[in-house]
Amino acid sequence: MVDESLIESLEQCGAIQFGHFILTSGKESKYYIDIKKASTKPKILREIAQKLIHYTNGCDIIAGMELGAVPLAVALSLESDLPYVIIRKEKRAHGTGKQVEGENIKDKTVLLVEDVTTSGGSVVKSIDIIQKGGGTVKRVVTVVDREGQAKNKIMKLQIEFHSLLTVSDILKK
Repeated sequence: MVDESLIESLEQCGAIQFGHFILTSGKESKYYIDIKKASTKPKILREIAQKLIHYTNGCDIIAGMELGAVPLAVALSLESDLPYVIIRKEKRAHGTGKQVEGENIKDKTVLLVEDVTTSGGSVVKSIDIIQKGGGTVKRVVTVVDREGQAKNKIMKLQIEFHSLLTVSDILKK
């Protein structure tokens, strides 16, 4: 069932944009879904977290890669009382040299949250970092799946994949 209220929230805050855009994957697109624009609005961030909470069952910890997934992980942590970690895109060259900030993920079951998925490259990188840290990713949940290769890549890793919305849901409206 399509979540019309979430689509309306994304439209109202300007998170759904049309024009010419280059995506993280390098592909060109005529539309852009800017969840960062939505996640900086407390009411919408809370709405997203309340929808994401249904996916926390059986997980010990929430993870999100910098930058877009961090507010989602924080909001979901506050909503669920589960701790969260932040995954850095690159290992720190100073200090402790960590790539995962927060709790120790060793032997933990992880829920990985993402703002938007397309090719799945960032998610697969996050999964690899979590696994190298001794954690097990149980499921990945994204706010919007652009219906690229992300779902297939994640499912090939035998990890559950869920989205609150797909780009088809948004464009049909």
